[in-house]
Amino acid sequence: MTHYRTLKVDDLEIFYREAGDADAPVLLLLHGFPSSSRMFEPLLQRLSDRARLIAPDFPGFGHSSAPAPADFAYTFDRLAQVMNAFVEELGVARYTLVVQDYGGPVGFRMAMAHPERLQALIIQNAVAHDSGLGLVWQ
Repeated sequence: MTHYRTLKVDDLEIFYREAGDADAPVLLLLHGFPSSSRMFEPLLQRLSDRARLIAPDFPGFGHSSAPAPADFAYTFDRLAQVMNAFVEELGVARYTLVVQDYGGPVGFRMAMAHPERLQALIIQNAVAHDSGLGLVWQ
């Protein structure tokens, strides 16, 4: 069964989907652009008997807070800071990161900031270098 929850992080409401046993190994699912945690619904159903799956919506996506760009820096660095605070608030000490598209640069920054938390890294179609982002992201 998938649970739909919201957690306050840095004055932001972060919506997330969670499934599986609380004591199971954690898969932290980071979505792509222009998606949300909803993209992981089928995975939550298929793997919840083996893992604890946590799929947050980044700020500005899905059901999470969407502050004005003047009030929130929508950078990969800032999104990674929020996601690191999110897992700390949940009390998750170790996880496997599953990153897709836009979730890649966020997850890579999380892994570099806290390598002790990372058990494994699963990458699906994610940009792994700044030059891959190009002028459109500026």
